[in-house]
Amino acid sequence: MSEDNAPEIVLSLEIDDPALADRLAKLLGNVTGLRLAAPGEAASVTVVARDPRIRPDIALTQRELDVLALMAEGASNKMIARQLGISVHTVKFHVGSLLDKLDATGRTDAVAHAARRGVIEL
Repeated sequence: MSEDNAPEIVLSLEIDDPALADRLAKLLGNVTGLRLAAPGEAASVTVVARDPRIRPDIALTQRELDVLALMAEGASNKMIARQLGISVHTVKFHVGSLLDKLDATGRTDAVAHAARRGVIEL
């Protein structure tokens, strides 16, 4: 089949970074023979780009990732609270959640588990 008779390719984008998704949509929007799928529309091709820090087997929230990153830098609960603009109580809640999700016995263990599993880079 010639390119003139080729079926249209319907492309969907599943990209965590909204700015990157917008850039790609603009770049791909004018490509001949390619159309971006409407929300809910079936696509013939899907481009998926996920935040590498978020692994499906370890479902951490963005806030937990923020707390974990600061824990890895050695920040105390009080320092984390100030940095993120949240209460120390909320930090303690997130730390407890991280310990549970990472099956860790303490803060250092949580950071070590996260690094070994590819959740964070040290």
